[in-house]
Amino acid sequence: MPIQLQPGGQVDTALEQVPAAPAPAPTGQVTIESDRQQADNVTGIITATGNVRIVYPDRRVVATSRQAQYFTREGMILLSGDVDVIQEDGNLLRADRVTYLVERERALAQPLEGQQVFSKLLIQTKPQIQPSPGPQQQPPTLPLR
Repeated sequence: MPIQLQPGGQVDTALEQVPAAPAPAPTGQVTIESDRQQADNVTGIITATGNVRIVYPDRRVVATSRQAQYFTREGMILLSGDVDVIQEDGNLLRADRVTYLVERERALAQPLEGQQVFSKLLIQTKPQIQPSPGPQQQPPTLPLR
């Protein structure tokens, strides 16, 4: 199901219309599409350049950039150039450079010099549960004579 960024930072997903299903078991599978890809078995670095699109279903994330490098030995992904990271729930991160540490599930976003990183987050709050009033008690009645 495609997730597309609309002008003004709106996220358009077909998922909004489908009831949530239980999450499938993690597979670790990541799909990378780009104009060019190369892998260096000596350094363990996979590089994708030009119109990079990464789909990571386990994390429900789609990322786009001009270049992506996966450092297999370090467990690190480096996205650079017009980076957009969009989560299925609508969270969005825009930066010039994003470093993602896979094992730690940590990201560091950096802007171009003189600019800023942009994030749009959906903050989950726990609903306040109001105590339900107990059964209403009726005033005692007196027997009729």
